[in-house]
Amino acid sequence: MASTGSTSKESVAVQIEPKTGISFPFKLDDGMELVAVGLRKKSILGLGGIKVYGFGIFADNEKLKEVLRLKIGSKAPSKPTKEMYEAVLESDVGMMVRLVFVFSGVSMGMIKKNFDHILGVSVRKLNGGRSDQKLTAKVFGDASDNIKLTSGSIIEITRLPGYILQTKVKDEIVSKVESELLCKAYFHMYLGDEAFDVDAKERFGQSLLSLF
Repeated sequence: MASTGSTSKESVAVQIEPKTGISFPFKLDDGMELVAVGLRKKSILGLGGIKVYGFGIFADNEKLKEVLRLKIGSKAPSKPTKEMYEAVLESDVGMMVRLVFVFSGVSMGMIKKNFDHILGVSVRKLNGGRSDQKLTAKVFGDASDNIKLTSGSIIEITRLPGYILQTKVKDEIVSKVESELLCKAYFHMYLGDEAFDVDAKERFGQSLLSLF
């Protein structure tokens, strides 16, 4: 579903994440384009299925097209394949996940603890069963545990060329970490075998097919 939203400069086209009503622009100022939207649910205090945040996955589609043609070839597969997702995860093409919170009772301390766990699982899976807690702890850098993430608060985690993972909390850069493993592990949570939102992963895959 698409509509238009306003910025201070001009109206921009947006896509609505249907389960939360959160809007994401189709294109960012840096040229990255929206390729999928989804929802992250979490069991909190014994309550299952709490909507924590909606997310939008953005990417440099021109660079992704180059990667896919190099790794897969010029002919599109009939459906998204594991090889396609792997090509994206292993590349250093610019990508970003924007998290927009819908659940208000969240602090940065809670987010750090949760990320240390789920990102740690992803790191172990991609690192021969070896964990690296120091690496995963770097994602949120020195961001204060006391930061309150109310409804509408935004976190952006971006893979920059050179395998640099940058984290912004409420529009403030809190860390930049150069690590191919960390970049792959982070996006693996959204595009890997046990993706947070399977439908969002599928939409991402369909978007990749359109690039051939």
